[in-house]
Amino acid sequence: MFDCSQVSRIIEMAWEDRTPFEAIENLYGLNYSQLVNFMRANISAGSFKAWRKRHAGRVTKHLKLRDPAVERSHCKTQYKNR
Repeated sequence: MFDCSQVSRIIEMAWEDRTPFEAIENLYGLNYSQLVNFMRANISAGSFKAWRKRHAGRVTKHLKLRDPAVERSHCKTQYKNR
């Protein structure tokens, strides 16, 4: 279904605090429950548990819960030039 680079990018986006689940759905067609199954299948059990714990109730991961002041999808220092 997804090639290696897509799998890697989906996992990266799922871990990012400011990337909403809706962005993953728009780009890759995975709704939240499908993303949970995807993550369960593509990362280790320990990493999956840590991911679920980290994002449980995190409002920045859901557009409907996100503060309208949050306009960026990433931290301002995330992509700074080296």
